[in-house]
Amino acid sequence: MTVIALLSVAPVIEDSMASEVAKAVDALEEYNVTYETNPMGTVIEADEIGELFAAAQAAHEAVDGDRVSTVLKIDDKRGREQSADQKVDAVEAALGRPAHSDE
Repeated sequence: MTVIALLSVAPVIEDSMASEVAKAVDALEEYNVTYETNPMGTVIEADEIGELFAAAQAAHEAVDGDRVSTVLKIDDKRGREQSADQKVDAVEAALGRPAHSDE
């Protein structure tokens, strides 16, 4: 997989957004993407940019509300294959430790 993106979709509301964000994440299931949700968004990987855009659009449209905020940041490595896990592994190798703090 060479197309990696960070997707953040949320309604602009004062209350909890969890149920609406869950709808956005669930919409990704219909596409040929892998994903992992974290506190700030969802990392998506796809073989093709079109599939990634379609999944992001479906996630955006799945959220109910008068106003929806969506941020999509794409890393499209066209010259070589690299997964999101490999990117994290490279940072951890440079650090010499896991890329997170011990709680």
